[in-house]
Amino acid sequence: MSKINVVVLVAMSVLLGVRARPSDSPDAHAEIRSFVNELKQEDGSYNYQFETSNGIAQQEQGVGGYYASGSSQYYTPEGQLIQLTYTADENGFQPQGEHLPTPHPIPEAILKSLEYNRNHPEEDGEYVHHDHHHDHHEHHQSHGQEQGKQYLQPAGALLAPASSPVVSVGQVLPYDRKV
Repeated sequence: MSKINVVVLVAMSVLLGVRARPSDSPDAHAEIRSFVNELKQEDGSYNYQFETSNGIAQQEQGVGGYYASGSSQYYTPEGQLIQLTYTADENGFQPQGEHLPTPHPIPEAILKSLEYNRNHPEEDGEYVHHDHHHDHHEHHQSHGQEQGKQYLQPAGALLAPASSPVVSVGQVLPYDRKV
């Protein structure tokens, strides 16, 4: 064995020995106080729960692959109790807890706009030109062709996949837009 290999072997042994040293943390000596693990083969439902001597607890019940609900708790190094409850189903994972960040409140102007839209469904978003020289409203239309409620695909949608037929220049496309 070469001298370099011996040095590397000794260095690795020292590093592994330092990492394997027993922890002085009280969590390292926590004991399991209770443990339940149940699975019903006939319907796939399950229930498990455990609690340790250092305040960590977890419980969950559900039907494998379809639904789960549960809770967990632990203490931070500063002594704060963290509690989390959750459900997981066709709507995804939905956690709840005081420690979780929450979205910013919706600005008052946006709330007012949403309320106005809800109370005025007859206004469908079509542009209405307000002519201050005359006392009437006229709908904005382009000359020669009525735009109405025509929606065009985004520019990226014009890129055809390799398996699509080639569109020739000037060909009328199904959504009435010329290329």
